[in-house]
Amino acid sequence: MAKFYQSTYSRWGEHQYKSLTCLFGIDPHKKLHKFSKGVQRQAAFILALSTQPEVLILDEPLDGLDPVVRKKVKSVLITEVANREMTILISSHNLREVEDMCDHIGILHQGRFLLEKELDDLKSGIHKVQLAFKGETPQNLFTELDLLHEETRGSVSLCIVRGDEQHVRSIIQPYHPVIFDMLPLTLEEIFVYEMEDVGYAIQNIMDQ
Repeated sequence: MAKFYQSTYSRWGEHQYKSLTCLFGIDPHKKLHKFSKGVQRQAAFILALSTQPEVLILDEPLDGLDPVVRKKVKSVLITEVANREMTILISSHNLREVEDMCDHIGILHQGRFLLEKELDDLKSGIHKVQLAFKGETPQNLFTELDLLHEETRGSVSLCIVRGDEQHVRSIIQPYHPVIFDMLPLTLEEIFVYEMEDVGYAIQNIMDQ
């Protein structure tokens, strides 16, 4: 298969191919169909990266790989991007796996983009806010916030809000909460609340 790729792709890198087979510990003389599915997927990575593409498109690339191999694959992909300025486009439902690899995120729903942003910008524009007040929670506060989700647990309100952090603080602080925390959100949580905002039926993961 490597010889076929070499004859097909003009950018084939023989040195890279040998280096990657050594890194992943795969016998290049063994037939692909005799490998397990996980090792076949590793072989696919080796062949694809050895063509030294400018753009690499991956669909659920880490499925079926054990944790050690997943870490190794991530490291190789990040190194390739850094060394060759290669662009990688990843389609995945496993947001926890890709969050530490991607710097630009798009969320698709029914064939259209709900959002498309740099990951840092996306995380800076949505917040988990924990609030408590001495008396009753001022309900008009929530009308001032760009609220995606709100629930109450005892005297504590948990909110998911959009907006610049300083702007959100400037709205909440005049109400003098006795508890006021702004907590980081994972990409998975952002996905959940953005999807809830468009009426997508999905289980609340605020507890996680």
